[in-house]
Amino acid sequence: MKSLIKISILSKCAVLLALSLFSLANAQAQETRIGFVSTERIFREAAPAKLATAKIEQEFSKREKELQDLGSRLKGASDKLDKDAAVLSESDRIRRQRELSDMDKDFQRKQREFREDLNQRRNEELATVLDRTNKVIKQIAEAEKYDIVFQEAVYISPRIDITDKVLKALNK
Repeated sequence: MKSLIKISILSKCAVLLALSLFSLANAQAQETRIGFVSTERIFREAAPAKLATAKIEQEFSKREKELQDLGSRLKGASDKLDKDAAVLSESDRIRRQRELSDMDKDFQRKQREFREDLNQRRNEELATVLDRTNKVIKQIAEAEKYDIVFQEAVYISPRIDITDKVLKALNK
C-alpha cells in the first residue's frame, strides 16, 4: 500500500513538473520575436539599390551603344553579302565571308566581355547595398529586440515582415 502511495505521489509530481516545464517553454516561445526582410524588394525599391543601378547603366551605356552599332554593321554586312553573293566572284565571296566571320567573332567576344564586366560590376554594387542593408537590419533588430531576422523564406506572414522599416531606414 505504501509503495502504491509513493508511486502515485511520484506520478503526480512528474506530471506537475512536466506541466510546469511545458508552461515555461510555452511562455518563452511567445516572447520570441521573429522578423523577415525581402531582399528582392530591397534591391528593387531601396534608394541605394536604385542609385547603384543608375551608376552601372551610366558606366556601361557607351560600351552598350558601341555593341549595338557593331551589331548593326554586322547585320548590314551580312545582308549585303546575301544580296551580292550571286554576282560576286568566288574569291570575293569567300573573302567577304571570312571578313563577316571575323566581324562576327569580334562582336561575340565583345558581347561576352561586356556581359562579364557588367555582371561583375553589378555584383560589386549589389554586395555594397546588401552590406548596408544587413547593417540596417541589425540596427533595427537590436533596437526592437528581434531574436532572429530571416532574409529568405518559403512563406512569411505579413505580421513579421519588417521590409518597410528597412526600406525607410535605407532611404534616409
